[in-house]
Amino acid sequence: MIFSTRFDKCPGCGLSRMHCLCSFKQQPDQDIGPKYDEGKLQYSLIPPVATKALAEVLTFGAKKYAPNSWQKVPDAERRYLDALIRHLEAYRLGEEFDPESNLSHLSHLLCNASFLLHFQQERLKNASNT
Repeated sequence: MIFSTRFDKCPGCGLSRMHCLCSFKQQPDQDIGPKYDEGKLQYSLIPPVATKALAEVLTFGAKKYAPNSWQKVPDAERRYLDALIRHLEAYRLGEEFDPESNLSHLSHLLCNASFLLHFQQERLKNASNT
């Protein structure tokens, strides 16, 4: 597929060349160079509000405790799962914001889920190394 200008539409997905998400191979023309990123993760799909929410909770925690101290909490998986459930239940009961941080309970839930994912990956990596 050859696009002659920046705003030509892709016949596969209908988006501009810059935003094309389909499997059409863009062949370089004089205006663009090749970029072989098919099959790679598309971080641009992460909603910015989610990234910001995670950063807000992590910043709050870094000020309250210390940066990255969450990685050193004893019995972390159980405790962060409990925290995730507490924030979920508060949200389910109609409380939008955590009273201590004034951040969304869903932001805290997202942060706790990211911690659990981190610990799961570490646990699986360590298990495969034994």
